[in-house]
Amino acid sequence: MGALVDIVLDPHRGAGPVRLGMSLDEAVAAVSPRGAHEVEHDGDGKTIRTPCGNVRVNVVLEEAGEAVTAVELWWPGEGREADVRVLLGDDDVFTTPAEELFRRAAERGWTVDTSEAEHPFRPRCLPRLHPRRTTQEVPRTAQGLPVHVTSVLVAGGHYCDFRLVDH
Repeated sequence: MGALVDIVLDPHRGAGPVRLGMSLDEAVAAVSPRGAHEVEHDGDGKTIRTPCGNVRVNVVLEEAGEAVTAVELWWPGEGREADVRVLLGDDDVFTTPAEELFRRAAERGWTVDTSEAEHPFRPRCLPRLHPRRTTQEVPRTAQGLPVHVTSVLVAGGHYCDFRLVDH
């Protein structure tokens, strides 16, 4: 395995070279040095799908597909050695146990809503660490949840406000 690549999560701004608000062309240019990509047209929006090493990256341009609204990164999968670190501060979100990520978030002054244990998120603040469920055979907590998160989403501050209806 070669040198590790770091993708730094920048809440409310982006992930790695991709920034929220970028145009489709700017986002394609940002991901192109990392390898092959495809642009999928889904309804009014677009999604750029690209690997970064063995981490899957989806760059989402919703609504009219004119600007990046979210970046989602997916864990490489069971039995795969990661060649990419996805960093939130000093924590690799795919190798740091989820409970430790949430504790460290609280130490930073962030609130993490874990009322839906499989879909923890930070109200009005992202990244969203999700989902904590998988059909793969992975280490699990006593509650049956995977020890680690399997994906992370970076988007604008009100991206998950639909979850706040009952809060």
